[in-house]
Amino acid sequence: MHLHILGIGGTFMGSLALLARELGITVSGSDANVYPPMSTQLEEAGIRLAEGYAAANLVPRPDLVVVGNALSRGNPEVEAVLDRGLPYVSGPQWLAEHVLAGRWVIAVAGTHGKTTTASLLAWLLESAGLMPGFLIGGVPRNFGVSARLGAHDAPFVVEADEYDTAFFDKRSKFVHYRPEIAILGNLEFDHADIFPDLAAIERQFHHLVRTVPGRGRLLVADGEPALGRVLEQGCWTPVVRFGSEAASPWRLELEREDASRFRVIHQEGQGEESVDEDAVVDWPLTGAYNARNALAALAAAHACGVDLARGCAALSRFESPRRRQELRGEVAGIQVIDDFAHHPTAIAATLEGLRAATARGRLLAVIEPRSNTMRLGTLRARLAASVGAADAAFWYQPPGLDWSLAPLLAESPVAAQLHEDLDALVDALVTEARPLDRIVVMSNGDFGGIHEKLLAALEAAHG
Repeated sequence: MHLHILGIGGTFMGSLALLARELGITVSGSDANVYPPMSTQLEEAGIRLAEGYAAANLVPRPDLVVVGNALSRGNPEVEAVLDRGLPYVSGPQWLAEHVLAGRWVIAVAGTHGKTTTASLLAWLLESAGLMPGFLIGGVPRNFGVSARLGAHDAPFVVEADEYDTAFFDKRSKFVHYRPEIAILGNLEFDHADIFPDLAAIERQFHHLVRTVPGRGRLLVADGEPALGRVLEQGCWTPVVRFGSEAASPWRLELEREDASRFRVIHQEGQGEESVDEDAVVDWPLTGAYNARNALAALAAAHACGVDLARGCAALSRFESPRRRQELRGEVAGIQVIDDFAHHPTAIAATLEGLRAATARGRLLAVIEPRSNTMRLGTLRARLAASVGAADAAFWYQPPGLDWSLAPLLAESPVAAQLHEDLDALVDALVTEARPLDRIVVMSNGDFGGIHEKLLAALEAAHG
C-alpha cells in the first residue's frame, strides 16, 4: 500500500508517517516547509518528501491520501486529489482506524503541557517494562522518535489536540481517539483562528469527555474553572483530580522552589479500599508547571499498574522533549535554550521556571509571536507582562504579523528591544550577552534558524 501525506512536515502528520512506515506501508509526503526535528526523523526513516504542493507529487498514484489540517481548498495538491477522485482521509481518522483500534488509549489534552505530559507518561510506562506505543507532538529524548507502535497489547499514549481535524472535518482531532483514560491538564483560550471564544473550546472538550467509557477514567486538574464547566455539561466517567488542593486524590508539595524536587501524595478511597502513599521526585526539570505535568503522568501510569515509588524514581532519568527548555549549546558560559512556548501563559511559565533555577547570571527572553492566535492579535494585551520573570526581552516582528509589537516596549516590565531583521537581532543578543547568561528562544516555528546563527555568532565573538 502507498500512503501519501499532505502536510507531512507537521509534528502530528510526520508522526503518522513514522507509524505507517512501521506498519510496513510505503509512505511519501509533501509540505511547504520541513525543518528539524521532524525533517531529520523523516529522512532517517527513508520517507520521500516533496518540497511544496503540486499535482505532480501524486505520481505515482497513491492508494490513499492523508490530508493534514493545515491544508485547505485552493491548495493545488488538494485540488488534484479531489479532481482525480483519489481516496482521502484525515490524519486523526487514519490514526484511529489503523493504529488505535483495539488499543488501550490514553489521551493527553489541555491548552499547555501536552507534549511534556505525554512524553512523561510514555517514559513511565516504558520504565515499567510495558513497551507503550505513542504519538507525541514533539520528540521525547528518552526515545529519540515522536511516534512508535509499541507492543500490540500495551497502552498507547496520544497527544490529544483540540485543533480541528481537516478542511472537511471541523471537529477537534481528539474526538477520533476514544480513550480509556483522558488527562485534562488545563484549558484557556487559544486557536483564535478557529474558535470564537473559550466556550467554543469547552464544548469541544466536552465532546472528548463524551467519548470516554464508564469503565475508563478522567484525570482532571484541580483549580481550572474552564474544566469545571466542561464537566458540568455532563460526565459519565469516574473523575480523579490532581494538583495542589487538599481534596484532590493526587497532589504535590514542592520541596525546592524551582520544583526540581517535590513530593507526590496519593490518597484515595475509604476503609479497606483506602490508598495512602507518597514518594519524592528528584529530577532534572524545573518549574511548578512541569511538576504538575509529572503528577498527571504519574496518576495515569498508576492507573495502568505502575507503582508510584517506581514511577517517581524513573522521573530522575527523564529527559525533556526536544524544544522544551532544550539546551542547544553553550559558548563562553552563555547558554542558548530553545522552547516551544508561544502563548502568554506558556511564555510566563517557562521563564518563571527558569528564573527559579537560575542562581547566577541573567535570563534573556527572545520571542517570535507567530502562532495563528498571535497573528490575529487576540492575546497581545497579555504579551508584555508574560516576560516579567526575565531580565530583558528581545521581540522579533515576523513577516506576516499584521500588527506592530512596538507598543510592547512601553508596556514591558523589563528592558525590551524590538527587531524586524533576524541578523540584527542576533547581533543585539551577542552584544548584550555575557558569561552565565541564559538566552531563552521561544517560538512554535523554526525562527529562521536563529539558534544556529546565534551560537555561531557567539563563538565568533567569544570563542
